[in-house]
Amino acid sequence: MTRRQFLAAGTMTAAALVLPALDRGSQASDIRLLPPLPYPENALEPVISSKTIGIHYGKHHKGYADNLNKLISGTELDTLTLEKIITATAGKPEKTAIYNNAAQTWNHRFYWNSLRPNGGQAPPDILSKKIKDSFGSFVECKKQLSDAAVTQFASGWGWLVSDGDHLRIVKTGNADNPLTQGLHPLLTIDVWEHAYYLDYQNRRAEYVNTLIDKLINWEFAAANLERI
Repeated sequence: MTRRQFLAAGTMTAAALVLPALDRGSQASDIRLLPPLPYPENALEPVISSKTIGIHYGKHHKGYADNLNKLISGTELDTLTLEKIITATAGKPEKTAIYNNAAQTWNHRFYWNSLRPNGGQAPPDILSKKIKDSFGSFVECKKQLSDAAVTQFASGWGWLVSDGDHLRIVKTGNADNPLTQGLHPLLTIDVWEHAYYLDYQNRRAEYVNTLIDKLINWEFAAANLERI
């Protein structure tokens, strides 16, 4: 797949995530509506079952998007992009509910695109060089990503991010994401239990490592890196 085809397939970019401008005259263009998955619900089997995807996307992700739209309807936040809602509400106790639902809406959109059927292959050259410069090797990058995701206490996310001239692995709890830290997310792994419990029960490490080996979308990460 060429980069043009990859981007045309509906892939989102990194932070700032480039989304269509909000057109108040067309509900379908509202960036906070639930976008379609970038693949069929069964496309990630056997690593992630269609049952898990159906519940994760159709219940959890949809719930965050629906809650966000209700919370900001008629407020000054209603005309902002998803990223600006996140940064405008981060760290403000009175805006916690809005922040959590906005961040989780963004995180899930990013997560779906961080995965692909038949993923896990060697990253494109532009990303491969950055990985080698930052971690020493692709193997070490994957190890650090796995360690971050597996050791994130309770719910949260493991991320590959760009920080200036280097790449880093970071983890965040609950709804938090690297946008609020001035970092540029390249890809993410969801380690909330609803992302894997039906398929792996308490075996988070097995879920994370199988996902990294077989589903991680390094082309998505490379496209995000190119847009910084």
